[in-house]
Amino acid sequence: MWWNPPARAVLRGRPVSDSVEFDLVKIGNVLHPVADIDAAVRFYTDTFGLATKFVDGDRYAALDAGSTTLALTGPAEDVTGGVPAASFKVPDVTSALTALVQGGGSVVREPEQGPHEVRAVARDPWGNTVVIYGPR
Repeated sequence: MWWNPPARAVLRGRPVSDSVEFDLVKIGNVLHPVADIDAAVRFYTDTFGLATKFVDGDRYAALDAGSTTLALTGPAEDVTGGVPAASFKVPDVTSALTALVQGGGSVVREPEQGPHEVRAVARDPWGNTVVIYGPR
């Protein structure tokens, strides 16, 4: 393997915090808010050939985009205010938010219980919206 990931969050070559450690994080999905789930599923399946993993009514649809899921969110599940965002799957949402804030980011929405996971919305130091989510 050409890269050996660190065991803890690191900022400028130093650990962010001795108490903030987490497993390797991955982008679990890329969230795209849409007004109409059915129309969006048709668009992305017809246009790009993405396979549908599952649809939760007019709330959410997961489409297979290779190693990443395209997560279509209807108005009821739009946690970002209409902004597309990478969603990082982490083992502990609170610890990940602590590392994010210590690294210069900010919390937009504190952790909350979603229908399938705990999730929070944050911004990186450059103002980009990210979703942090993990198990209940």
